[in-house]
Amino acid sequence: MWFDLDEKKTWWHSLAKYFLTLGPIPEHIAFIMDGNRRYARRQQYLSFAEGHRKGFDKLTKVMQWCREFGVKEVTVYALSLENFNRSATEIDDLLTLFEHKLTLLLDESLVDKLIKNGIRIQFFGNLEHLPLKLRQHIAKIELLTREHTGGKVNVCIAYTAQDEIKRAFVTIAHGVQKGLLTATDINECLISRCLDSRFSNDPDLLIRTSGETRLSDFLLWQQLNEKCLAEQKSADNENVSEFLHWIEEERLESLRQMCEAIC
Repeated sequence: MWFDLDEKKTWWHSLAKYFLTLGPIPEHIAFIMDGNRRYARRQQYLSFAEGHRKGFDKLTKVMQWCREFGVKEVTVYALSLENFNRSATEIDDLLTLFEHKLTLLLDESLVDKLIKNGIRIQFFGNLEHLPLKLRQHIAKIELLTREHTGGKVNVCIAYTAQDEIKRAFVTIAHGVQKGLLTATDINECLISRCLDSRFSNDPDLLIRTSGETRLSDFLLWQQLNEKCLAEQKSADNENVSEFLHWIEEERLESLRQMCEAIC
């Protein structure tokens, strides 16, 4: 499992980890790991569900690399609210996949490893759009891990940034109506504290694996100082070297910005 650091590592992983420690590592990486439907078409799968399963497997690999190489927080755009406009069959397949993976995560043996590694798992989004059983799994996982400090994984499901910001302002409006807040209390800090991400740091790096450069309504409030990499990667590309490439690109961009500031 991605959060288990006791698994045996190859000499290549150990060497890569050593070289990465020679420079700064982003503390928080956000991922838009899309392109699963295009991958399914290229592979001529009978349904998009297989493409989504492959994408989830790739995500598991990437999260494992993040853990191995010292990234403290990962946010994943798993399912947009806009995806609910797709066919009922595809949405049912996606929600079934999520439910299956969360059921596995709640298995007793994996729960023990999750507790041992101290990972906190949070879910961002308008969860009322999800089936009851899936929401129950989410509540159990969040409750189980809420005191953990060994790292964070944030899963954006039934999410868009516009909806997140709208819900934050609804919360603030209720506070004003109840007399708990005044208009002068409303500022950037208060809004941030009402977002789904209120217990998280802003991302240092955004990676979109389909090659698209659009932000697709993802963490728009939190992306003020974030660097963005758009990579054309397929769901079957699971080489750890691509993760090293992402980190080196982020370092080069930081160096370029530093030089521009000096000059």
